[in-house]
Amino acid sequence: MKTILAHVLVATLVVATFSLGCKKSPGSTPQLSVSASTIGFQTQGADSTVIITCNSQWSIDNPVSAWLQLSESDGSSGTATIKLTSSPNTSGATRSGILVVTATNGQSRRIIVSQAGSIYPSYNVSPLPPDSTGMTSTAVQLTNNITVGWNIGNTLEAPGGETGWGNPPITAEYVAYMKNLGFNAVRLPCAWDFHVDNKSTAHIDPNWLQRVHDVVQYCISNNLYVLLNIHWDGGWLDCSATGARADSINAKQKAFWEQIATKMRDFDEHLMFASANEPDPTNAAQMNVLLSYHQSFVDAVRSTGGHNTYRVLVVQAPSNLINNFPVDPTPARMAFEEHDYTPSQFTILGSDASWGKMFYYWGAGHHSAIEPDRNATWGEEDYLMTYFDSMKAKFVDKGIPFLMGEYGAYRRTTPKDLPTHNDAVDYWITFNTKQAIAHGLKPFFWETGGMVDRSADTVKDTRTVNAIFAGAH
Repeated sequence: MKTILAHVLVATLVVATFSLGCKKSPGSTPQLSVSASTIGFQTQGADSTVIITCNSQWSIDNPVSAWLQLSESDGSSGTATIKLTSSPNTSGATRSGILVVTATNGQSRRIIVSQAGSIYPSYNVSPLPPDSTGMTSTAVQLTNNITVGWNIGNTLEAPGGETGWGNPPITAEYVAYMKNLGFNAVRLPCAWDFHVDNKSTAHIDPNWLQRVHDVVQYCISNNLYVLLNIHWDGGWLDCSATGARADSINAKQKAFWEQIATKMRDFDEHLMFASANEPDPTNAAQMNVLLSYHQSFVDAVRSTGGHNTYRVLVVQAPSNLINNFPVDPTPARMAFEEHDYTPSQFTILGSDASWGKMFYYWGAGHHSAIEPDRNATWGEEDYLMTYFDSMKAKFVDKGIPFLMGEYGAYRRTTPKDLPTHNDAVDYWITFNTKQAIAHGLKPFFWETGGMVDRSADTVKDTRTVNAIFAGAH
């Protein structure tokens, strides 16, 4: 299941000034000063100013006029403020030059200007003015409308494409069927790097963007809330919290989200974006790296404007590490996501591991006397209640919505006490659904085709469906 500020590169600038030999007029001291001897411009283009003070006429030689414009290139005695405007640098390489200010009194100064290039071109090619139509709910208000959701797992995030892991293509009929079962929200785990048609520019295949757009439309047409993310995707972001490739990861995050956000911009507030899936920081330093990835996500989405100015954005991290969130220019539109598979030996472990055996039986009244060595030894009700209480206190009570973006427990055929095992799975699902909702955590069941036949639009595992809604009501 490993399947939330564009990064601005500004070159380190070297301060350098020099004076040419000058001839002093009798009774006059030549004067020429500039307020900055080095100026670095943001990749996407920006304005800067320099103040020139001189006691004679002066002029500026600008050898980089192709990308840097000056409001004035000459002047007379006194003080002048010059505006410098750089165009976006999409070359991929740093560019620089030296502006030489020369005065008729014999003095000269130079200003070193530079602008780092973007690793990838900007895809924010059609930004719109902010549009709050259909986008009036805060993150708290919006998530309060969610009852219980499900994941269309092992599908849009599959490396081999939508059907790469054996599931059929998502249909409008399937989405409508799930809505009729009682779900009112869906999480769309989605890969994007697998669908890049030009690695050098991080350009997403427009056919894939359209396909994801179509699936989102199926959901919105059924009045479902939708959480669309970048999901594992080969691990280029989720497995990179060490910061070793932070520049390129932030650049890709920016490029991808500019494309995704622009394509999905017309959808109303029912659509939420999430920047990652189960990222792997293990300490505070790595958490800061992850925050930079989330910041790139927030900045890229907001930069596209329109409905995206107000869209609810979701970031994910280990809850014990995240204490700060990315800076969002739009207030009250941020939510947090974490997943619940506790204890993993019961919920998802598929075979015995060196660190622990599979649990087949979980929870009070659901241990087996027939196979006691497979009873859960940790992670039961008290443990989970402590977790739910702590998440409510850390996030929900502070006005930060909490999405339990994945949770689930799954049936095995190998237990010797199969009736007790199946009862335990039902109990875990109902308990976690109920307690999540009671604590303000919005649950999305992880479903990969074992619960519902997506081709026939029929329930395959009635017990799981009943257990979810027993906890939801």
